[in-house]
Amino acid sequence: MELRQLRYFVAVAEELHFGHAARRLRIAQPALSRQIQALERELEVMLLFRNRRRVQVTPAGQVFLERSRLLLSRAEEAIGAAQRVSEGSSGSLKLGFVGSATYDAIPSILRCFHQNVPRVELTLSEMTVHVQLEALAEKRIDLGFLRLPARAEGLVFRTVSREALLIALPSSHALAQIPVLRLSSLAGEPFILYPDHPRPSWAEFIVGLCQQAGFRPTIAQRTVEIQTTLSLVAAGMGVSIVPACVSNIPRKDVVYRRLSGVRARTQLLAAYRAEDTSPVLRSFLRLMWQMLRIDRARAEQRISERMGHAGCEHGRSPSAA
Repeated sequence: MELRQLRYFVAVAEELHFGHAARRLRIAQPALSRQIQALERELEVMLLFRNRRRVQVTPAGQVFLERSRLLLSRAEEAIGAAQRVSEGSSGSLKLGFVGSATYDAIPSILRCFHQNVPRVELTLSEMTVHVQLEALAEKRIDLGFLRLPARAEGLVFRTVSREALLIALPSSHALAQIPVLRLSSLAGEPFILYPDHPRPSWAEFIVGLCQQAGFRPTIAQRTVEIQTTLSLVAAGMGVSIVPACVSNIPRKDVVYRRLSGVRARTQLLAAYRAEDTSPVLRSFLRLMWQMLRIDRARAEQRISERMGHAGCEHGRSPSAA
């Protein structure tokens, strides 16, 4: 018994006319009659009573009609579910992220994905860089958002964003009144840093910057979460160097100051297994890159408009500048 035979039977049972059912199904009437006969022979049950004047559904046929409709509905659901998974619009995706990623790119990326692909179930877990690398290798997550120029065999790393570095200071700190600071001005200050193992680590990166500025930082506390770092800074236990996105959520007890003389930038990276062919992952990556390209184009347009406006204010056209 085939699904098409069930469809043929349902059409005849609903139309109660072989000719009308054949037109509905877009097949020849003799072929339809043969398929119904073959179905009845296989079931050893008369489903339809027919003569020259009319077609009727038998009691057995009525029961079979109800079950056939249910089976066809389930088959359509199964086909739709398989197609959605194949095209990446259904399924599940497990994401890891460093805490600072939630201050900038992650919320807008997740919002965009959920609006476009609401059937995908997202599982989010805050993890350190190295825990993410382990989770990717062990297939406990599908995609990680992390910092540092990480390397790991079998993984792909792509840049989501590049950011400047800021100094986080207690609002009561003497240096908090200075809008731009040199890193050397923090020599002797206690620092709040992440753990320095395993390496490479964010702490190692920051220590390297301090050494380039002529001092080795005094480490007062080590934390693994950005919120804890900011709380310790607010409590006056030290200063810290953080990605610029952290300032997107201001705290009245913490101030952020720009660094002069430091070219280094931090990158937010997306990491995933090179071998992973999951349609859901590919759908997520495709939407994410599209959204980021649009955001960058808008940002460039705003900068261009500001520059043009500034040129006009000085009595020159943008093209003459």
